[in-house]
Amino acid sequence: MVEKQSELEKKAREWLIERGVTIDDIADLVLFLQKQYHSALSLDICRENVERVLRKREVQNAILTGIQLDVLAEEGKLVQPLQNIIGADEGLYGVDEILALSIVNVYGSIGFTNYGYIDKVKPGILAKLNEHDGVQVHTFLDDIVGAIAAAAASRLAHSYHDDIVQ
Repeated sequence: MVEKQSELEKKAREWLIERGVTIDDIADLVLFLQKQYHSALSLDICRENVERVLRKREVQNAILTGIQLDVLAEEGKLVQPLQNIIGADEGLYGVDEILALSIVNVYGSIGFTNYGYIDKVKPGILAKLNEHDGVQVHTFLDDIVGAIAAAAASRLAHSYHDDIVQ
């Protein structure tokens, strides 16, 4: 069954792609988080879990909010000192992580540990988003992408557990 995407979901997906993030990029992060626990795990299964996370309105709202703030920072349209804080991805500014945690929270406590780990290690697309090239700002996007991956990994872990228990 093919589910109809809302306009909100379409826009969130478009903005991810415009900012250089694909579903496969996020699925790779899920594989990174879960491969040691599931020997037969495939990228297709990871991709399906990412797709399911992206269907959640809370996730779509976080994507649009975070990307909009990043874009405004790139354009120099935020007021000071917020412009400098977001533009530089200042270490003590934690609002980007708080927004990301709204995504992680959708799938339970395992998502928090997955998110903390992936945010620290920054594999794959997260390393690219965290480069601070002086042109693009990804203060919010790197945390959002990590949170989507953590939530998808959590969803995956819960589904494997359900299979084992039943």
